[in-house]
Amino acid sequence: MEIPSPLPGTEPPRDCPRCPRLVALRRDCQAEHPEWWNAPVQAFGDPDAWLVLAGLAPGKHGANRTGRPFTGDYAGDLLFATLAEFELSKGSYDGRIDDGLTLDGAIIVNSIKCLPPQNKPLPAEIANCRPYFESQLSALTNMRVIITLGRIAHDAILRAVGLRLAAYPFAHGAVHRLSAGRFLVDCYHCSRYNTNTGRLTPSMFADVFRTAFVLRDQTSGPNSSTSPR
Repeated sequence: MEIPSPLPGTEPPRDCPRCPRLVALRRDCQAEHPEWWNAPVQAFGDPDAWLVLAGLAPGKHGANRTGRPFTGDYAGDLLFATLAEFELSKGSYDGRIDDGLTLDGAIIVNSIKCLPPQNKPLPAEIANCRPYFESQLSALTNMRVIITLGRIAHDAILRAVGLRLAAYPFAHGAVHRLSAGRFLVDCYHCSRYNTNTGRLTPSMFADVFRTAFVLRDQTSGPNSSTSPR
């Protein structure tokens, strides 16, 4: 099953050839699991979203298997439960692309569209995928707040909007003003490793969303980084 992208015209082709290492892994997965998605994973959510969740890349047994960001693995369990808690989704998440879940006011966009080995994309692979990432961000005209799930997504956002990485250091809970009325909020990735080690707890994750709601209607803010109270 394939669900149409909420951002048509911004997605890479299903057989995208840009990154040889990722293509090789894709073909290995296609041979091992021919019933899986095994292709670039499209954005998911509301094209009129005010909140953007910027992820890293598809997980092997999550989005690379199911074809929907954060669907089918532990990171998705926490993410979609939190989206439901804040009434940013409709329907029930069941870890399947055909579970009928939709997002309302939020969208998920990965900075890397294809599965990277060990979940670690190379700088060249991030750069190869940047045109798709940038075109998707440009298409989100109602975007007010971006939550970056991890350092790589944080850096990808800054590069996409033309800001210096050194001026906006990543720190969980930090708020960065990108432009008038647009903010970035840093968050540790909601991976099983981070939650099992206590680096990110469900309450910490929820606090990031609370910050996003506070910022949604804010029209002015700091010129660089601040820490939410």
